Amino acid sequence: MLTLVTGATGQVGRRFVPRLLAQARPGERVRVLVRDEARGAPFAELGAEVVLGDLRDETALGKAASGADAVVNVAASFRGVPDEEAWAVNRDAAVALGRAAAASGVRRFVQVSTGIVYGVGRGRPLTEEDESRPGGEMWGAYGESKVAAERELLALDTMDVRVARLPFVYGEGDPHLANSLRWATSWASNQRLHMGHHADVAQGLLRVLHTPGVAGRIYNIADDAPVTAVELYQLNGVEIPTDMHTRTDPDPWFGVMSTERIRRELGYRPLYPTVWSARDAGAL
Repeated sequence: MLTLVTGATGQVGRRFVPRLLAQARPGERVRVLVRDEARGAPFAELGAEVVLGDLRDETALGKAASGADAVVNVAASFRGVPDEEAWAVNRDAAVALGRAAAASGVRRFVQVSTGIVYGVGRGRPLTEEDESRPGGEMWGAYGESKVAAERELLALDTMDVRVARLPFVYGEGDPHLANSLRWATSWASNQRLHMGHHADVAQGLLRVLHTPGVAGRIYNIADDAPVTAVELYQLNGVEIPTDMHTRTDPDPWFGVMSTERIRRELGYRPLYPTVWSARDAGAL
């Protein structure tokens, strides 16, 4: 089995690929698509095959997908990019990769998506059956393009496509935890953020990749307990704003996802059920 991974140099990919390689059985190989040879070198040292190319180059996609049995599309364009780039990477390139994979005979395709696609809350944990409802402070080209990519990829009827929706990812030196205060500065004290440690995101992706018989399924990956804005300040060692208690949360269930499906169907159990357990384990 040869598995192609895109987005290997990003925060999620650079932590997922080594775990994928570490769990490889005899005869299983990993290929990564990267734009820069130097950034691909660490993966080559671990035993991955490195293909140079841009995700937005269809010729490169065909080369990368050739001979692969599975694809995990981790690549994404998120914060601080023009809307045009978000659409070009998150939808156009993802769909082009899916078509190139199908044309190359790839049997299984994992699209890594985001819980942001749900949009506004529903007054309960969001489930994979919920339709996207645009809205909320995080909504924009990123969420819209990810929703569009999911729909087009799941419509490919010649290949087994699965979708994994991620929460706010943190851990192992990822600066996301510190970056969370950019949003929390305007939040109510009890406003929540659903998170997932890189170890658990990788665990979830491996389960979505390897489990047979789940073509067309969507899985939320997250920990067991969303954290409040107050806790984000505490985790970052920053003083809590004195006026935080005067603010209100406009959407208490925004971004809070149910993990019942992945637990029941794929046996997922977070290694770090909360960010506090990760902190105590020295895994932040």
